[in-house]
Amino acid sequence: MTINRRQILGYGATALGVAAIGLPASASAQAGELTIAYNVNLPSWDPTTGPSAVNPTIQGIYQSVFDQFIPQNPDLSFEPGLLTEWGWSDDKKQVTMTVREGVKWHDGSPFTAEDVVWSLERAGKEETGNPIQFVWKNLSNFKIDGNKITADAAGFDPVLFKWMSFLTGYILPKAYYEKVGAEGFEAAPIGTGPYMVEKFERNAFVRLKANPDYWGGKPAFENVTVKFVTDAASRVAEIESGSSQVTLEIPYEEYDRLIAKDGLAGAVTNVSDIGMIFLNDIDVMKDKNVRQAAVMSIDKKLLVDRLLRGYGLPLDTLETPEYAAFDPSIKVEYNPEKAAELLKASGYSPENPVKFTIQTTRGFKPKDYEMIQAIVGMWRKVGIEATIEVYEIAKHYELRAADKLAPAAFYNWGNAIGDPTTSTGFAMYGPSPHSVWDGQDVIDAINPLWGEADEEKRIAGWKAVSKLIADEAYVIPLIQYAQPIVHAKDVKVVPHISGALLPALMTPA
Repeated sequence: MTINRRQILGYGATALGVAAIGLPASASAQAGELTIAYNVNLPSWDPTTGPSAVNPTIQGIYQSVFDQFIPQNPDLSFEPGLLTEWGWSDDKKQVTMTVREGVKWHDGSPFTAEDVVWSLERAGKEETGNPIQFVWKNLSNFKIDGNKITADAAGFDPVLFKWMSFLTGYILPKAYYEKVGAEGFEAAPIGTGPYMVEKFERNAFVRLKANPDYWGGKPAFENVTVKFVTDAASRVAEIESGSSQVTLEIPYEEYDRLIAKDGLAGAVTNVSDIGMIFLNDIDVMKDKNVRQAAVMSIDKKLLVDRLLRGYGLPLDTLETPEYAAFDPSIKVEYNPEKAAELLKASGYSPENPVKFTIQTTRGFKPKDYEMIQAIVGMWRKVGIEATIEVYEIAKHYELRAADKLAPAAFYNWGNAIGDPTTSTGFAMYGPSPHSVWDGQDVIDAINPLWGEADEEKRIAGWKAVSKLIADEAYVIPLIQYAQPIVHAKDVKVVPHISGALLPALMTPA
């Protein structure tokens, strides 16, 4: 698939009661109006700070308003964007970047190389609260010559430019931000993206207006309303009633039912998100027998076939087939009998079960809560009694950053750039703010890989890390997600493997 930047950029979110606030309850795609029922709220308009900056699901909204340094096509390939060229010096001690000329911010002011440097310097300062600060801080001593930028690197990072297409990799307006401050930016955000923010009601909706000066070409829909509809049943009602023309992440049985109806169409696409269960190295999870039993007693194929109606792919590592370090030879057997034996060796049984809490979202992803219910049932048969605690996705980020997740916690891990550093690496490296497993053996295995310049050796090293983690049962990979999108037949939607729902890719059919 080859789709250029003119067709790209992001979206996401959802809301109730829009008509009551003066926005159209139902819009005609042919009339240039598009309404999307999205599955998350938008907590902040700064795509580079705070927990929301690392929420993969929100990136679509951010990409509608802001441009990233380097964009990704729907097939996850990279292409020139605000940076038209980028690379490392031969000695791997410097980076070079070329900035696109002729771009304007939403307020009409010119976009310049100074905006790029300011955004990178700000991202690297600990006090700004960028969750990926440990990546950006490695660049310093920036120099600007026209539209050319050079910077010194503290060390070679093979994933640096991939990060520029990923979480927090956005360019913000230096002059405007310094003028209005953080609060002013929240009240009236501007970017260089295909859409401008026209109206925002927290916990309800955002209304976007097409950017007529967008460097990649004005998007097809003049007005887009994104409703924040966190309840899956409500999203189904939105699309079925015609109040919204596009929605996503609904139960698969509802997807199958809806696309059979006149006037509706859709697609289910395997995306880069992984359904997984974090294991925290506390309490009973310090017992290898308990961890291995918890993994071995889960019938992942049954979860996909029954709960997910065949959509998705069972996984045994934190790598999907699209990721660079996917290794199909790493397998964890489904063996409830052996799981019971392992638990028995640690003094547990169905009559005397090991007990712990498992946290999960409910309705954030299709069948997330039901999947955990089914897993808890499988565990009960071998001697594991897990109590389910439901939380919002924002609470997960808060607890994970503080290393206070329960012994087990369900999560969907997004990795749009497909690199093992940003899947296995940050999920399992103890010092990472995104990990809750602090095992020294994993830390020691990962440490040499951060700056490995030999790509073949780097990928082989990450495969070895995945094997270690699988053997020791330090995490429970479950599935690669398939994302269901339902839309009116008068709208053409291009799915993005990152899972971002991008209105700038949508056109009247």
